[in-house]
Amino acid sequence: MLSHTCKTAIKAVIYLASKHDVHTNAGIKEIAEYIDASEHTVGKLLQTLVKQNVINSVKGPSGGFHISKEQLKQPIVNIVAAIDGEEIFKECGLGLSKCSSSHPCPIHDEYKIARNLIEKLFATNKICDLCNSVNSGLAYLIG
Repeated sequence: MLSHTCKTAIKAVIYLASKHDVHTNAGIKEIAEYIDASEHTVGKLLQTLVKQNVINSVKGPSGGFHISKEQLKQPIVNIVAAIDGEEIFKECGLGLSKCSSSHPCPIHDEYKIARNLIEKLFATNKICDLCNSVNSGLAYLIG
């Protein structure tokens, strides 16, 4: 359902959130290495997330990316909306452009239930919620 790019963005933001308490900026290379992603992709994603006010950036020799206390309270759906768009929670499971309740695809009803559950998961979980499980060692960002 989520694009690979969006999953990478979520991991990058969780990584930044995990560094919030040490009040340091993280560079593109550091983030990319930690989440095992391409620097080019991570750089583009971070720029998009800054424009959407999901994270912040600072230019200069000691610059980089960070997340504020207020931004930690954002739901994960904000990252999804910035990268994949909110339409992802309305799309057909088979990619049909005219799928609807009156003109359903073969998996319409079941996919709608799953899609709504995923949307609720991303809307109710905040960045800090996911970060806490990573910081405590209960969850991981790399395989």
